[in-house]
Amino acid sequence: MPECFLDLNSPAVEKVSDAPFPERERLRVLIIGSRDGVIETIHELYGRGFAEVGAWSPLLPAPSSGEVMSILTRDRRRGG
Repeated sequence: MPECFLDLNSPAVEKVSDAPFPERERLRVLIIGSRDGVIETIHELYGRGFAEVGAWSPLLPAPSSGEVMSILTRDRRRGG
């Protein structure tokens, strides 16, 4: 099902052989919405033990007018 949303042949998709550490996979979590909504969600996820508040990027303008976004980048071990 996710394949219908993502072109796996796109140059934007990182290939395993291009990764600096082939045993690791870089994941990004993106929150887009109102300033208050993004901040509240980051704090709610922190309360659930998902990620430290400081691990998220500063608020950035989102492509949609009037919205902001924040990105969390994590590495995970492949096959784990």
